[in-house]
Amino acid sequence: MNHIKHPDLILQRCCHCNQKILTPRFSLRQVIVCPRCSSQLNDGRSWSLNRLSILSITLLMLSPIAFFQPLISIYLLGSQINANVIEGIRLINQQGDPFTASIVAFCAIAAPLLLPILILMLLIGRRINLNLRPILLVLAHMKEWVMLDVYLIALGIAAIKMQDYASVFVGHGLIAFITMSVLSLLILIHMNLDELWRKFYPIEDKEGQEKTLICTACHYTGSANQQGKCQRCHRPLQERSPHSLQKTWAALIAAMVLLLPANLMPISIFYLNGQRLEDTIYSGVVSLIDSGNWPIAIIVFIASILVPFVKIIIMILLLFSIHLNSNTNPVLRMKLLKFVSWIGRWSMLDLFVIALMMTLVNRDQLMSFTMGPAALYFGTAVILTILAVEWLDSRLIWDSYGKSKPAK
Repeated sequence: MNHIKHPDLILQRCCHCNQKILTPRFSLRQVIVCPRCSSQLNDGRSWSLNRLSILSITLLMLSPIAFFQPLISIYLLGSQINANVIEGIRLINQQGDPFTASIVAFCAIAAPLLLPILILMLLIGRRINLNLRPILLVLAHMKEWVMLDVYLIALGIAAIKMQDYASVFVGHGLIAFITMSVLSLLILIHMNLDELWRKFYPIEDKEGQEKTLICTACHYTGSANQQGKCQRCHRPLQERSPHSLQKTWAALIAAMVLLLPANLMPISIFYLNGQRLEDTIYSGVVSLIDSGNWPIAIIVFIASILVPFVKIIIMILLLFSIHLNSNTNPVLRMKLLKFVSWIGRWSMLDLFVIALMMTLVNRDQLMSFTMGPAALYFGTAVILTILAVEWLDSRLIWDSYGKSKPAK
């Protein structure tokens, strides 16, 4: 077969549906949308590495203030009590639950700090000829785990809860924490990884390739090298992600098992004047309603109860649609997958609230707040649902749709 070369066109595949596309050469401010699944191949937002590095340096400079200084303060029983990020994690670990403390620490501290550090490593590594591939691959997964915005909402919920017992004041570190949240969101929105891959590891487009594959790691479209790996990022290049369905099912089943004790056992224990008050996730929502905090109750109900179960139900429906070769509109299924990918991180809200409450209410025998056994199960289930979405190869949705449709 004779191939007609198009010097002004770029051959690529959509990493979401595997559609082969010939796109004209475009500027970074243009939006490129897949005509098949409506996914954005380029969202038109790309800041230079220098600008991202300036934001990263600012973020790192603010982090000691945001993490160690008080975010909110209360006056309880004649004394001032301060709440910060580090203290809540320390108290969870001191209570004997280092795994839950590690989950909170990773999402609230480690991931937000890793993001600017990796960007600065790109800037430095380019000058000293460092292998930047591992850095770019890790950056591709940072969006789901940087949860400063979720922690900020948790801070507001903790402050409203404490208004029934004490006066709440803004701490010195709150402005720095809000600024960090905004900067991290700006970095994640305007960091164009596809452009960074093309900049650091440019590969000449080859015309007339009969068989091309899309690398889901770096989004490079082309044939594999002699070792069967992507020519750009050196990850194994395969038709579909290996064992995608098996890994997704395993994570979902484990999450469903863990959500049972997470919802039936107490997630928080409050001691007031010697009286022990236990709250499950549901009873906590009811107590918020009884105290008149309807908006907060709705937020907690959506984040801690509705979101995990909706995610699991949608993911099970998507998996069955793949196994049964369903002819349900694949665009609708793609939208559902993107939806559960976006909402999953907000389920960490309850763990963040618990960490803050443990910091604020710790007055020995008169009044104290501790974490219940359900917190460990709930946090692990949330992590597993996020991984389940990440492990599902969305191209399988289109494969099953294609098998159910007559060839054209």
